[in-house]
Amino acid sequence: MLVEMRARSQITLPNDIIKSLGISEGDKFEAIERDGGVFLCPVVVYPKAKLERIAQIIKDHEKSPSAVYESVEDMFNDLGIDLGNNNV
Repeated sequence: MLVEMRARSQITLPNDIIKSLGISEGDKFEAIERDGGVFLCPVVVYPKAKLERIAQIIKDHEKSPSAVYESVEDMFNDLGIDLGNNNV
């Protein structure tokens, strides 16, 4: 599909691609230039405090390997992070 560079370096992605990837307004991407092409990779950004808490949970688990959480989803829920429909 052909797209065009617009003012302020903006490119509109075709609706078919948006729908097939489940992309919505506000989603974030890492732009990578490789071999003359540009690749957009979806990313999730978490606040630093949440990542520090996850690191602490991992450290605590390494010291005492008893089951802290039944699943990764339970851990994220406890941290107040909504995973929505994304798979972990």
